[in-house]
Amino acid sequence: MGADDAAARHPEVRIGISGWVYPRWRGEFYPAGLRQADELAYASERLTAIELNGSFYALQRPPSWARWRDTAPDGFVFAVKGPRFITHIKRLRETAAPLANFFASGVLDLGPKLGPILWQLPPTLAYDHGLLDRFLAALPATRLQASRLAARHDGRMTGRSSFRAGDDAPLRHAVEVRHPSFETAADEWAALLAQHGVASVTADTAGRYPRIDRVTAGFAYARLHGEEELYASGYDDPSLDRWAEWARGHLAAGRDAYLFFDNDVKVRAPFDAMALIERLPRPGEAG
Repeated sequence: MGADDAAARHPEVRIGISGWVYPRWRGEFYPAGLRQADELAYASERLTAIELNGSFYALQRPPSWARWRDTAPDGFVFAVKGPRFITHIKRLRETAAPLANFFASGVLDLGPKLGPILWQLPPTLAYDHGLLDRFLAALPATRLQASRLAARHDGRMTGRSSFRAGDDAPLRHAVEVRHPSFETAADEWAALLAQHGVASVTADTAGRYPRIDRVTAGFAYARLHGEEELYASGYDDPSLDRWAEWARGHLAAGRDAYLFFDNDVKVRAPFDAMALIERLPRPGEAG
């Protein structure tokens, strides 16, 4: 799957942060006195992508998706984190209505700025081939499929839905796992993801959770949560060089690569992201 026709352009690397609203960043990454309403514009001018994570905690409303789309510059990309209601509460079971509600909430209004949809599984969810196969099969592969799925939303979305497809471009999905059983079943898990064209997230979690670095789709996706201390420690120059090589390897193979820093606690994420951007070609540049 791809967010657009990869055969018609050069592969790209997108680098950013997981979310952008962090009070502790004010006065360090964000200039003192910058309005909170202007933080997305400030961050999106310095990065090439952002993981939109508010959608993990609650269904957003169409005006919010449109505002984020219009605030970011042309060519910017948002990855979107799927709802925890689906992954953590429903635990991938009985997901038809929640998936319809999610796609009815306005996700598609991001238009060309919609990048991969990230599904982060909880650390208590063990590998279950049948369950995972059914969930992956239920994910819409294109914008038109997502729009048709959204049309089946339930009553709670009445008056607060928007799901025009715009076009029938492919949708990208990526899954991050956290239960150790996925490492034991890594070959089977990778084969299942590849069957559905879904990317396996390469997660750097200071050794806390499995790190499964497999190519299972036409793009690659990495989440950098901290090399030595989860959500806190930064990445030094040699570490950033290694991640740059990881991205270059995917670019050389014709795959887009997405890397998001989630080491936000000590305000390392935006600075590490900008440092990695400097090591790699920007979107639209030749590699």
